[in-house]
Amino acid sequence: MPDDLQRDPVEQLQQYMAGRRFLVLTGAGISTPSGIPDYRDSDGVRRGKQPMMYQEFLAKAEARRRYWARAMLGWTRLRQARPNQAHEALAALQGQARISGLITQNVDALHDQAGSQGVIELHGSLHRVLCLDCGQRSERQQIQHLMEAENPYLAGVDAVQAPDGDTLLDPAFEARFQVPRCPHCEGERLKPDVVFFGENVAAATATRATQAVEQADGLLVVGSSLMAYSAFRLCRAIKDQGKPLLAINRGKTRADELLDLKVEVPCEELLPLLI
Repeated sequence: MPDDLQRDPVEQLQQYMAGRRFLVLTGAGISTPSGIPDYRDSDGVRRGKQPMMYQEFLAKAEARRRYWARAMLGWTRLRQARPNQAHEALAALQGQARISGLITQNVDALHDQAGSQGVIELHGSLHRVLCLDCGQRSERQQIQHLMEAENPYLAGVDAVQAPDGDTLLDPAFEARFQVPRCPHCEGERLKPDVVFFGENVAAATATRATQAVEQADGLLVVGSSLMAYSAFRLCRAIKDQGKPLLAINRGKTRADELLDLKVEVPCEELLPLLI
């Protein structure tokens, strides 16, 4: 991209952010350069099938079997994903005290890996697993080892990667799958420690996010269509407080009418220029 085309959006962002400590809210668009697919296209329309709903996961053993069979094949590629220049730039800006904090809708832990501190994980993390029977948490990699040992027939099976560590797996491979048991209580109702579609954000997490918005001088959205209400409500809150709302996003967002500035440049190109 020519220098003069790069300079304009950077200067605009700098004018808004100069002397202010913005809170940053990130979505799937910041992780796509790291090889993790997103849910929506540039018009905010969901790609593919509706993700599994929380109510279905709770109610049906076959739904949990389907989820874990597909997740077992998707985990390795998600775990191997690495932070890109956008994640690293935000960590650097935080280290320079130029942003007040970071909220992410993503469940990939790439902000933590990049060195960001105190990240508010609005929708949890795939790197943890929660037992719905005893309430204990386990490391996802530990559960992966259990599944691989109990389902050797899936070794070498290739599946198309989908968002958030999911895969597109032939249903024929799901019927024989042995669902992992909790290492703490042997229960069979293990759930990734993330907020499913149809599930509410934990009250404590929502409170932390609200407090972060109240303490910030403005909000910068990076790589999110803001179609999830849990994120969109933070944008409305910042505007209700009379503070600026900016976005770096390629395509439509739910908050387009609220934005003071929108820059449609890839975030992995633009954010390093702010450092």
